[in-house]
Amino acid sequence: MASSKIIVLGVTGSIAAYKAADLTSLLARGGAAVHVVLTADAQRFITPLPFKTLSRNPVVTDLYDEEEGWKPRHIRLADEAALLLIAPATANVLAKLAHGIADDALSCIALALNPSARMLVAPAMNGKMWQHPATQQNVATLKSRGVEFIGPEEGMLSCGYEGIGRLWPVDGIAARAEALLL
Repeated sequence: MASSKIIVLGVTGSIAAYKAADLTSLLARGGAAVHVVLTADAQRFITPLPFKTLSRNPVVTDLYDEEEGWKPRHIRLADEAALLLIAPATANVLAKLAHGIADDALSCIALALNPSARMLVAPAMNGKMWQHPATQQNVATLKSRGVEFIGPEEGMLSCGYEGIGRLWPVDGIAARAEALLL
């Protein structure tokens, strides 16, 4: 059974991954039990340590992470989550989610997510990637399944371009996540 305050925070391989540490802190201070899942690409930008410290929970970095008990961690988190929040979400993870590809801990959690849980996605990527027809089709597919999106916003991107693709401000993401838990 899902607790009303358990958030699984998926962090993917975007330069904006460092902002997810602040998001973790905001959510935890708001009273949520935050369980962070870092993809392999996210770990190229930030380590698990800040998330472990800020959430006060172990960080999932691999599909085969071991824990006490018999149930796989990714299934336990999928069962218990009230909200799966992916911030930042790359074009790659959007494609995986839209097509049901489950090849890492985060995508397996998304596919096994309990039916009463909500999903909130905060994209962050190059503007041309965001506007590409494949990405927009993946977003439309996910929205048709009830996934909510917040952002991206416009501004200077890390790739040097100006345009849409920036991660939504973390305080806005946290506020929306908390509203979805009510």
